[in-house]
Amino acid sequence: MSGTKPKCNEFLESDEETSEELTKAVCLESELQEGQMMEVEVGHHSVLLTHCEGKFSAIGNQCTHYGAPLSKGAVTGHTVRCPWHGACFNVHTGDLEEYPGIDSLPCHKVRIHNNKVYVSVNKKTLRQEKRIKTMGAAVPGFTHTVVLLGGGAASLICAEVLRQQNFPGRIIMATRDDLLPYDKTRLSKVMNVETESILLRRMEFYLQYDIEVWLGKEAQSVNTDEKTVTFDDGSVQSYDQLLIATGCRAKGLNVPGINLDNVKMLETPEDARQIHEACMGSKVVLVGTSFVGMEIASYLIDKASSITVIGSSELPYQSTLGPEIGRVTMMMLTEKNVRFYMNDSVLEVRGQDGKVKEVVLKSAKVLPADVFIVGIGVKPNSEFLRGSRIQLDSRNFVVVDKYMRTNIPGVFCGGDVATFPLTMAKNQPVNIGHWQMAQAHGRIAALNMLDKPTELSSVPFYWTVLLGKSIRYAGYGEGYTEIVVKGKLEDKKFLALYIKNDAVIAAVSLNYDPAVSAVAQRLIAGKVITKEEAQSDELDWLQLS
Repeated sequence: MSGTKPKCNEFLESDEETSEELTKAVCLESELQEGQMMEVEVGHHSVLLTHCEGKFSAIGNQCTHYGAPLSKGAVTGHTVRCPWHGACFNVHTGDLEEYPGIDSLPCHKVRIHNNKVYVSVNKKTLRQEKRIKTMGAAVPGFTHTVVLLGGGAASLICAEVLRQQNFPGRIIMATRDDLLPYDKTRLSKVMNVETESILLRRMEFYLQYDIEVWLGKEAQSVNTDEKTVTFDDGSVQSYDQLLIATGCRAKGLNVPGINLDNVKMLETPEDARQIHEACMGSKVVLVGTSFVGMEIASYLIDKASSITVIGSSELPYQSTLGPEIGRVTMMMLTEKNVRFYMNDSVLEVRGQDGKVKEVVLKSAKVLPADVFIVGIGVKPNSEFLRGSRIQLDSRNFVVVDKYMRTNIPGVFCGGDVATFPLTMAKNQPVNIGHWQMAQAHGRIAALNMLDKPTELSSVPFYWTVLLGKSIRYAGYGEGYTEIVVKGKLEDKKFLALYIKNDAVIAAVSLNYDPAVSAVAQRLIAGKVITKEEAQSDELDWLQLS
């Protein structure tokens, strides 16, 4: 049920206060039925009150990811799912159960007296909207070493889960980046971002929990017989267990003129800032109509003097979200004077005085340009594995099983560089470059490193932002044969359900929360949403009330 603020009951007793706690009667027991939740306020602190599995519970109401009100999300069993980006929390403990959040929520005392529900909040934690799970540290003399290659979401979560499980050995995270792990999803949404503001953890965190971070250090090769990694500075590090999480990098465009000044690609916060600066008041041409390309175009609308987008398909997102959604997003940007040249490609970039001047298309169109941005997809950072016995697929992604294990014992892989079996797609091998999925990979790898057999069961959850509006997506829609739409696409308020074999396999929404979170909850529980159910006007199962 989507939560609502409780009605004010004048006859409820006033607040009770001690030196340590603030207690408030928040509602009558009868106001909150089994399976329901509501937002309540205790000492100006937003609390999520739930009645689940026969028990009243209270946790913080703000998602630890970006602060969404969980009372507007979806609750099933003992789990509440955030309406914005799909993070999940245990309603009884506040513990994080699914990403993209990385912290858990505070948990508050609940008691029932004379049919009234009382919530007590500890004054010391009143202002704490998130908490880190209890973590251990290294134990002197314990030499078992885990090496994590890559400084992204999968490596960070793997390190954290190892310490949460009291792994006492050495943890080394080695990355070619010069920055600590940061929120890469922000780069195409807020391009003038300050690096400090998107760091996932500060250096003090890594020091406190004995997680060694080696910056500016790139793996050159892996010897799985010797259990060693050789780095670009010539150093060699031995490991007992290894996680490969080196991610992907932006694909380049192989055309004349690609090395001119003001040809840009987005990979780092510095790239994002340079694009922001170069595009102010400039004529921008951008090639690529996937998520990153469209987000950059949207971001630049009130900054560039003109924006032209080139796509190889008929519509944006055609291969991922389908033509119906692609048409809506194209309309959204066209209304803001973004020009599209679809079913086209770039033949040449022409310059003057070493800088971009115009972009020539296959269709013979010549587009004036001050800045040319390339956003045509990614390729895996796996070249360093080619001399090893670690199995790669035909596209050079690393092949793993449901436990994130490669074909080599003790070697795991996760994140964008991995091809893995997706439970909800009948274990079809997939490569999904979603932030939340990379985090889930890190967790699964850590647990299986510790001989705690755990299969990956996460449902993919993704979001993209256009013109300040979030489009949310859950599931895996490849091979869908039909789309059922609730609401109206032209009104930019809709839920689209992707159908395959008479069942929903994915959902996308705009201004229709918490529908996608509700679909994700059904998918992860293995509960089929039939085509008939999707087509019905009865939407109780979406928890939209």
